Amino acid sequence: MKNLLYYQDVMLREFDAHIVSKEIDELGRHYVVLSNTAFYPTGGGQPHDTGTLNGIDVIDVEKNGEEIRHYMQGDISELKGIVHGTLNWSRRFDHMQQHAGQHILTAAFVELFDAQTVSFHLGSQHVTIDIAVDTLTEQQLAAAEARANEVILENLPIETTWITENELVHYHLRKEVAVAGDIRLVIIPNYDYNGCGGTHPTSTGQVNAIKILGTEKMKGNVRVSFVCGQRVLHELAMRKKVLGDVARQLSVPEVEAATALTKILSAQKHTERALVAAKEELLTYEAKALVSNSGNLMTAAFQQRTMQELQKLARTIVSEHDDMITLLVSESEGKLQFVAARGKNVSKSMKAIAEKALPLINGKGGGSDQMVQGGGECIISKEELLEAIQNI
Repeated sequence: MKNLLYYQDVMLREFDAHIVSKEIDELGRHYVVLSNTAFYPTGGGQPHDTGTLNGIDVIDVEKNGEEIRHYMQGDISELKGIVHGTLNWSRRFDHMQQHAGQHILTAAFVELFDAQTVSFHLGSQHVTIDIAVDTLTEQQLAAAEARANEVILENLPIETTWITENELVHYHLRKEVAVAGDIRLVIIPNYDYNGCGGTHPTSTGQVNAIKILGTEKMKGNVRVSFVCGQRVLHELAMRKKVLGDVARQLSVPEVEAATALTKILSAQKHTERALVAAKEELLTYEAKALVSNSGNLMTAAFQQRTMQELQKLARTIVSEHDDMITLLVSESEGKLQFVAARGKNVSKSMKAIAEKALPLINGKGGGSDQMVQGGGECIISKEELLEAIQNI
């Protein structure tokens, strides 16, 4: 492990190595094993490198026992003898920035709040760490972010060393290591000492910056999402674009966008409440109009009425007409819906109406003796359904 090129020189972008073997795994994927490699395999929360061998794409790298497999996309029949490897450096350096940033931010939470990181994930967009605490305040997040960026600005060296288990006593590690034998430490002197097999830049300054994006509860811990290095600029550019679009649509400067949006949302809520009240008032008037020429049975067929509107109409009618049965049907978005309700002086169960209606429309529904509702397919017209259920 010590002699692997990605450990010997983390900044190595190109290298030469001998082909040791070319094989096919159990999934039918072609892979190459080299005498040595600068391609980092997936592990320790860090994704694998990509790049090329003699111009042929390396799309995945995995460690299998003592073997590092370079999974290829393309014709590898001509790969023989010594091959030239080239890393996708922008991907590798991004991973290095994020991984080192994770060490720095994690150490900040430990230093300031004795809050340990219990898991780490380096995603394609964001990085997350799960902190073993119930809550983190905005003030704590801001303090940890500020401390992490202080360490970056100090441009401290990021050192690595290999030690044995017996030598662990000489180092004040942030957490216990989970490996035996040769142990690789990643050290930021006087700040963070941690066992880690990942790749990192050679100084904290190369991380450039850390920005916390948000938090969420996760299995009793707090998950902190953040970005480092070039990802900070990408995130800033994206948010700048979104904010600019919002500000233009609101016709206000960007700094006033939040205030303007709050006013609009407040006005919208007021309008929605007024609209709901107006709809209910209209439904009340409609209910009165529907029963004006009805006897003890009021029926009506509608187009594009919601189930909530049908239920409201039915309740309004039977609440004011104790001896009345109300049958309402609507065709809406290719479906038939019905509501049947009775006044308090009517003994007939509305369940009988549902039992008649549902098979006619291959539908589902339910309710009580006082009121039922249901919906189904437009196998018959709304008028035919209404006629069928009023003859029960």
